[in-house]
Amino acid sequence: MTDVVDADELLRRIQRGRQRAADEERAWRERAQSLTATDPEAAGRARAYEAVLCVLEEIVRPGGPPVTATATQGGT
Repeated sequence: MTDVVDADELLRRIQRGRQRAADEERAWRERAQSLTATDPEAAGRARAYEAVLCVLEEIVRPGGPPVTATATQGGT
């Protein structure tokens, strides 16, 4: 990454990443319910996105309560 960005742009990028992680976590949790027989790793993928979501949430709101994908559906 060679672009210089200000703090506001960095925060916007983190928030977009957080929303994407929340969307992916939700999608993989839904898929895991129907794919467990054919794709046993689907639940693991959902947990991976959950971990990313938690890290990004800690950056945006340090020390805040733990979040889930449903908690971030409203945006920021």
